[in-house]
Amino acid sequence: MDITTVLTSPNPYRSRALTVETDRESSVAYLRDARGAVRGAVWLANHCPAPATADPVRADGGLPPVLPMHATGRPAGTPPLDPAALSVLWFEEGDGVALFENGELLAVIPSWADMDRGMPGYARDAVGESPYAWPLAEAMEGLSSRVAKARAYWMWREAKGSWASFQQFVMGHLDGRVGPPGRYWNVGGGGLPMIGVTERPATAERDHTILSTVGMSCQRMPGAELYDTACRVELAVATRQDPRAVARLFAWLGRYPWRSVTWLGDGHTARWFRRPDTFPLDGGYQGVIMLVDPPGFPDMSGFAVGGDPVRWLWLFPLTEAELRFTAEHGHEVLAERLAVRHRV
Repeated sequence: MDITTVLTSPNPYRSRALTVETDRESSVAYLRDARGAVRGAVWLANHCPAPATADPVRADGGLPPVLPMHATGRPAGTPPLDPAALSVLWFEEGDGVALFENGELLAVIPSWADMDRGMPGYARDAVGESPYAWPLAEAMEGLSSRVAKARAYWMWREAKGSWASFQQFVMGHLDGRVGPPGRYWNVGGGGLPMIGVTERPATAERDHTILSTVGMSCQRMPGAELYDTACRVELAVATRQDPRAVARLFAWLGRYPWRSVTWLGDGHTARWFRRPDTFPLDGGYQGVIMLVDPPGFPDMSGFAVGGDPVRWLWLFPLTEAELRFTAEHGHEVLAERLAVRHRV
């Protein structure tokens, strides 16, 4: 039987998409990455009477599963899903999603859903845990707050003046930490997340310029909540080189967490994605390391968004040898030496 796509909804960062598919006997929601690979899935409904036992042949054949009688709260089945009745709410990070039917929560695929590990999403009509769905009602204590926060975030984000207000707060914080602003560049390239770069020129007290992103902390990073790390960050560089060239580092990394559905944190490294001779900084570098609160650098603490503290990750360029050394021995060995060596 042919499979029909009922709904397709990309996330605001174009890195994940929710698709709802049916073959008229059942419907399933899939969370797919930008290449179309399934990252999470959940059964939504049977549209026929539930069988006494599961039919593995359907799943093995790539068809949406039909849950057996003991696994669904509606064993008689439900009518096919109406696309006009469905709506989607993405989590702030873009790695999880809630699906509604006529305003009622139908299913949630959280960021940690993983079919290969036996962790499907949560469905309203699921009873007990099966390989295809976990019961939504039993997870609402945790999920209801996530859904409410997601709704509140996007209402704020889409409100007139929200971005300008956020920019003002970040710029004001930086004024007090690293001095008055110079130039400002937009390096986001259109769409979300919106990323700018603010320049804080050299002063009588310091012989280098400080550059910082403005916009990364406006949304939480995917996956960060699963680790003991900051969910919101901005990037910074202290440099004596041409600030316009150095700002290319932010154009490279500023949207990376949401485009690659991952997070950036203290001690992380990144290898330049083009030829080494095109790296924005002079010195034969081929990548960067990110450090929180390196010795001798400005204290950037005291800024929060949505109740989450924002951490500034300072970028330090690394040679090929330093990238390999960090991979083998960890970033702690290099951190103090880099902080002393680099005002790049």
